[in-house]
Amino acid sequence: MTDSSPLPPSDVFFGPNGLDRSRIEGIVGDALKGADDGELYLQHNESESFVFDDGRLKAATFDSSLGFGLRSVAGELTGYAHATELSEAAIRRAAETVSAVRAGHSGVFAAAPRTTNRHLYTDKSPLGGAAFDAKIKLLEDINAYARARDPRVRQVSCSLLGSFDDIEIVRPDGHVVRDRRPLVRLNVSVVAGEGDRQETGSHGAGGRTGYAAYLDPATWQAHVDEALRQALINLQSVPAPAGEMPVVLGSGWPGILLHEAIGHGLEGDFNRKKTSAFAGLLGQRVASPGVTVVDDGTLENRRGSLSVDDEGTPTSSTVLIEDGILKGYIQDRQNARLMGMAPTGNGRRQSFSHSILPRMTNTYMMAGASPREEIIASVTRGLYAVSFGGGQVDITSGKFVFSCTEAYLIEDGKIGAPVKGATLIGNGPDALTKVKMIGNDLALDPGIGTCGKNGQGVPVGVGQPTLRIDGLTVGGTAA
Repeated sequence: MTDSSPLPPSDVFFGPNGLDRSRIEGIVGDALKGADDGELYLQHNESESFVFDDGRLKAATFDSSLGFGLRSVAGELTGYAHATELSEAAIRRAAETVSAVRAGHSGVFAAAPRTTNRHLYTDKSPLGGAAFDAKIKLLEDINAYARARDPRVRQVSCSLLGSFDDIEIVRPDGHVVRDRRPLVRLNVSVVAGEGDRQETGSHGAGGRTGYAAYLDPATWQAHVDEALRQALINLQSVPAPAGEMPVVLGSGWPGILLHEAIGHGLEGDFNRKKTSAFAGLLGQRVASPGVTVVDDGTLENRRGSLSVDDEGTPTSSTVLIEDGILKGYIQDRQNARLMGMAPTGNGRRQSFSHSILPRMTNTYMMAGASPREEIIASVTRGLYAVSFGGGQVDITSGKFVFSCTEAYLIEDGKIGAPVKGATLIGNGPDALTKVKMIGNDLALDPGIGTCGKNGQGVPVGVGQPTLRIDGLTVGGTAA
């Protein structure tokens, strides 16, 4: 056995009360004989959530799951079997199932991922890091603080979520990788009203840490203040204009547009299958000069970061677009091998019951040289989009539609009235070529992103500096 993890073995999976390691390694080895790649993925997850709404605690839940997924890769085919029964018999049944994928296939099993002692976050569970009463009191204090801040507050909703994953990856060559992953998120939503009109503002934060930072009044009060500010700004909003115009995107969370409209199109599976608008364009200009986009899973304590991905590959900082030139794709092991490229540590799965997909970690655009004020001053008439809600993207064409949750008119180089009902409509690859100014104020989101793909959700991070993009279509409600 080659143990590449700095973490000691977990007594959840193996040992006196668990599986016999040598027997399980033998089963995995037999199941994947003749395959190109694969692994046994063991996971123990604990999670809890607290939801406070309408002046009272509405939900307090705790869940625990234990299971495995066994994967066999043969060429472009993948066999996958999973179960919540963690026993030798269940793993043998899974082995019989996945072995069918390599029928008639004689592969050379891929070398194990490189090893690392890097660990990007604590290996302690956040769930026991604070008393139950302290978590409830936090939500009660948020509710009371928000209502005391302004008489126009009509409703406060907040939630606290925590989870901890203990995983072990076992390969048929005896290579073992372990990781223990905390994740915490705090959400605050405030509804403010005047007369018959009501508007909402929301804010939150999260990361791979414990609860301590979120129990600090200086932290949670700042999130409440921001949610309230958004709600009060939206109370003053006027109908958004419609038409093609320059759009200035704020720094930080607006990087979600970059993630959705461009990031997914740079994932290896879409490019290998040539269903992405970026397929076949390596080495070619795909964006304006100055545009550099990175996917970086190595940032400490960030929501999208991983010490190793779900195949055991250490995450990396991958330059996808450099100064407007397409340099690389986001890769798991299977798609990287089929494309003749190196894996980038982006093989991810939602849980043991899901197979691997190439997925983003923390994806952001690097800073440029322009001050934010200079970018706004350069626009005669346009839109300043500070925050986004939901959106839709077509990976093949790159077309997107995003709704703005906080946006303003720009008139004669100055920020004007807040607007309501604005949507941004465009094409991701085309929008990259219309970036005219890049700010010097790169910021990452506060730690709230969840990415969906093929029915799987994983935590991610996004970010960008202030950007000016010309020629985007704004859908609005102004007459």
